[in-house]
Amino acid sequence: MEESWKEQLKEEFEKPYFLQLVDHLKAERALNKQIYPAGNHIFKAFEKTPFYQVKLVILGQDPYHGPGQAHGLSFSVQDGVPIPRSLKNIFKELQTDIGISIPLSGNLSSWAEKGVLLLNASLTVRANEPASHSQIGWLQFTDAVISHLSANKKDLVFLLWGKFAQEKQLLIDGHKHCVLKAAHPSPFSADKGFFGCKHFSKSNDFLMQKGYDPIDWKL
Repeated sequence: MEESWKEQLKEEFEKPYFLQLVDHLKAERALNKQIYPAGNHIFKAFEKTPFYQVKLVILGQDPYHGPGQAHGLSFSVQDGVPIPRSLKNIFKELQTDIGISIPLSGNLSSWAEKGVLLLNASLTVRANEPASHSQIGWLQFTDAVISHLSANKKDLVFLLWGKFAQEKQLLIDGHKHCVLKAAHPSPFSADKGFFGCKHFSKSNDFLMQKGYDPIDWKL
């Protein structure tokens, strides 16, 4: 994990729930459980987007649980992996909103390097078992991440897509930050308020109004 995040979150790493979380992951690996993403990718969002560089947060719920997909960034998949349907819909809205051609790869690393924190609420999952690690302590950890961002930065944009993400609004100071909400980009809900939300242009409008450079959404 990048040093600025280690400083922000040092107290979390010492709390009993986090030590239990680590023990839980070790125990599952000892039983040869397949866990995604790989260990060196679990904190990839924090490596790619240092605390001091965060401008915008896109909150996901769970890592992808299929082989080769998850690599520590919400909604993102590794190069060469078929683009998941929710991400396809994100790309469609991106094209409609600001005219960017739909990318051939679903790897969002370049967004992360431009200040977009791609944060999943749970940072691991067992293979083929959605939400299998949602009760082992990750939610407490990532709630702390969101709270630290809200308290210690200003003028951030939070994109909350779907009911689960929108429940995190309670952790965010809406007087200091811009919170944009829409339906989840899943095929089951994208046409119920995600398509047409214009969150990419609205995010940049807010950042520019506050005197920051807009995010270059090209991959």
